[in-house]
Formats: sequence, structure tokens, C-alpha cells
Amino acid sequence: MATKPAGSSEAVKNEDDVLLATLGYKQEFKREYTPWELFGIMFSAIGAVPSFASVLVYAIPNGGPVAMVWGWGICTIFLVLIGLAIAELGSAAPTSGGLYYWTYSLSSPRWRCLLCWIVGYFNTIGLAAGVAAVEWGFAVQLMAAVSIGSDEHFAPTNAQLYGVYCAVLLVQALVCSTATKHIARVQSLHIALNVLCFVVIVIALPAVTPTEYRNSASYTFGHFENLTGWSNGFAFVMSFLAPLWAVGGFDDPVHISEEASNASTAVPYAIILGTSAPAVIGFVLNITVAFCMGSDLDGLVGSAIGQPLAVVFYNSLGKRGALALWSIIIVLQFMMGISTLTVASRQAFAFSRDGALPFSRYLYRINRYTQTPVNCVWFVAFLAGVLGLLSFAGSEAVGAVFTLAAAAPYVAYCIPITARFAFANEFRPGPFTLGRFSFPVSATAVSWMVFAIIVFLFPANPSPVVSSMNYTIAVLGAVLVGSLTYYYFPVYGGVHWFRGPVANIDRRAAMNPALHGNQDVDLDEKIWADVE
Repeated sequence: MATKPAGSSEAVKNEDDVLLATLGYKQEFKREYTPWELFGIMFSAIGAVPSFASVLVYAIPNGGPVAMVWGWGICTIFLVLIGLAIAELGSAAPTSGGLYYWTYSLSSPRWRCLLCWIVGYFNTIGLAAGVAAVEWGFAVQLMAAVSIGSDEHFAPTNAQLYGVYCAVLLVQALVCSTATKHIARVQSLHIALNVLCFVVIVIALPAVTPTEYRNSASYTFGHFENLTGWSNGFAFVMSFLAPLWAVGGFDDPVHISEEASNASTAVPYAIILGTSAPAVIGFVLNITVAFCMGSDLDGLVGSAIGQPLAVVFYNSLGKRGALALWSIIIVLQFMMGISTLTVASRQAFAFSRDGALPFSRYLYRINRYTQTPVNCVWFVAFLAGVLGLLSFAGSEAVGAVFTLAAAAPYVAYCIPITARFAFANEFRPGPFTLGRFSFPVSATAVSWMVFAIIVFLFPANPSPVVSSMNYTIAVLGAVLVGSLTYYYFPVYGGVHWFRGPVANIDRRAAMNPALHGNQDVDLDEKIWADVE
């Protein structure tokens, strides 16, 4: 029988299938994503331009231009290090379950099931919160366009925002239930639109901004203005929230790895490029906007439009120009939601494949027509819809959803990266490795994430009242307490039946919790083995 030549697409897919088999899983998805499209899924999920538009409101009050430019620049250096640490693990074991799979593999036998469980739930809930944050951002941006069109006479209510939020969730769940190849092919369009929008802003905005809104270089790079009650130093630290929220999703390509060709190489480079490109784009956008936003920072933040970047467009381009450019950002935000929901559904699929989620026997299914995990798509959309109800508790409660989308994954990132060095294991790197820099990069990344989680817990201003409290500690605590309660619940809790990743090669994983302890393969002996 003729064999495929080495290097052919079919040969690469066969190698991917063999690698996945050594991790204990059979190939169930079609490998529709090329390496470029795998980068695209992360680039579009981060949404360099629309994410920048959404988080600008958190940078301006905490230091003005200095916080926008230098706060972003400093923070994103550390974010790239996080990407490098995740990329190395992803190259060694590219599977949809990524983070919790690595945690089980690298931890000691005594702690691996519990740590794997915690990571899986933080990752799943965090990704669902990411979907909620993106969709809420879409609703706010769409209503900002309506406000621009009404010359700022219209200000949306929470009910109106939530209605738009639910509508876009419904549409995107339908889109994400279609064939994988359609979602994969659209990634190139998203990359092109993001780059085009970035170029237009950088070129057009300085060219048309009226004199009264133009700022000098000394103002752009050296003016510090604190609109909060924090000290200047701590306000600058709080400005890190903008890049921390905007540049993330380091594990996105990992969750799509079972649908990508040449995954062990494509995943790490998609993570690295997908992290560094938005970091650079955001830095340049911050400088451009700081030059063109004028000096009335209170007016930018307090406008009825609700989005500082939209206000800058309105001041510089007028109503029609602002609406035209803002419409592109809205489209990008919509496409961003599709990518985010796709990624989150794959994590839910992987976790249900190993029986850890409630109703796993129903979630762990791939639609025979679309070859996508449709049930998981709607499960994540439902979770996001529930999280969106926090909007009725006020803007700070909605902010907690944004924070949960960043802080929960950070918890999930820290544990497997730490486990690699804290426990005895036989980690063998994949094609991408940091070599002797692995430990210093990983240690710096974990330290930064711990610091970032602490920053996430602080309110926007000191001495807050109930309505301006930061509810991040409450939502993070709820995830931790809820997952631990389910794990240790008498008789039915995960401690009685969960044994980590369940090998399903040559058979489907048993959905009956009582059978989960019977695994065909000793994962410890094979997970990090080299593929012959």
C-alpha cells in the first residue's frame, strides 16, 4: 500500500493523530485549522483593536497618557512571558483539555486529581466569563454607535444592553454550531480587518484631528493625571488592568489543537505571535490616541457615549466618520465573540469527555452533520447568559465578569506551570522549548500572574460604597467553593470517582462516574513520551 510522502498534509495529520493517541485520546474532530488559522483564532479572540477600545476606559482615569502608553508597555512584556511558558507546555502535549491535562500529568499522585479538577473548573468558568465579557463589550459598543447617531442624546439602560447581549449570544451560538471549516476559514478575514482598522486609525486619526484636540509629545509621553482616589503610584498599577484584560487567552490555540494540523509546532507559535502582535498593536494605538484625544480626560470618561475611543473618533472625525470607523470595530467585536465561544466550547467538550462536568454524557457529543460539539456550544452560551444577569447589579458587578475572564484563567495557568517544577515528573518538551530559560521565564510568569490577581481584587477607588465594590473576590471565591463542594460532596462528589483524564483510545470513555476509575492506559507512563 502506498504511503503519503513525508511533509504532505495527510502525513502531518497522521502524525498529529499519533501524538494525540499517545496522550490517550482518539481523533474525533476534523483537522480543519491551518497553522495560520490557528494563530487567527487567538488573534481574533483577543481582538486587538476592539479589545483596546473596550479597556481604554480603565487606563485613562489611572494616569492619563502616561498610564496608557507606559503602563501598557510595561505590563505586556510580562504577558509575553506568560505566553512563552504556556507555549512550551502546549508544544509538548497539544490537546483540547490543555491546562487541566498538564496539571494531572505533572503533579504528584497525591494532589493531581484535586488540582486537575480545580484547574478544569477555573478554566471552563473563566472561558465562559470571557464569552460574557466579549458579548457585553459588543452590546456596549453597539449602543455607543446609537449614542453617536443621536448626538449623545441616547443613553442605554441595563435592560436594553442585556437584550442586545442575549440576542448576539443566540446568533453566535448558531454560528458556532456550524462546521468547523467555516469558522476556520473566516480567521484570515478577521486578521485582515483588524490590521486594516489598525492602519486606518494610525494614519487617519492624526491627519484629521482638529488642532484643539492635538496633544504634544511631552503631554503624550509625560503627562500623568490621576482621576481616582488612589495615590499616583497605585493608580499607575491599576492602569495595568487595561492590558491585563485586553491581552490574554494564552491557551486559546491549545483548546483548538485537536482541530489543527502540525499541532505541536503550530500551537506554540500561534500563542507567541497571538500574544506579541496585540501587545504591539495596542502600544501603537495608545500612542496614537494619546496624541489625538485632547486634554479633557473627565469628558472622555464621563461622556454619554460610554466609550472613550468612540468619543475620540466623534471629536476628530465627526458623526459620519466616527460611525463608519466604529462600525468596523463592532464587526470585529462580533467576530471576536465567535472565536471566544468556539474556544470555550472546546474546553467544555474536553472536560466533559473526561466526565468532570455535570451532564457530561450529554455534553460529550459531536454533531454528525457539522462535526462540532453543538451541545457544548449552547452550554457555554447558557453560562454566559447567566453571568450577564450580573449587569442588573450595577457596573461594578459587570466589571467582575470582565475580571473573572482574566483572573480565573490566571489561576488555571499558574498551577500547571508551577507543577512542572514543583513535583517530580518526566516532562519532555516538544518541538518548541525554552531550554535553560524555561525556569526563569516560568517563575517570572507565575509571579506576575499572582501579582495581577491581587490587582484584580482592588476597587476602582478607595473606600468604596456597596454600589462601587469590586466583586471579583466574590466571584472567584464562588468558583473555588463551588468546585470544591462538588468535588468533596458525599457519595456523588468527584473525589469518589474522578481520576483525571480518561483514556478513550479504542473505546469511548465511560460516562458512568462509577466506571471512571477503570482506565485502559497508565497516563503517567505515556503522557510526556516522545512520539516515534
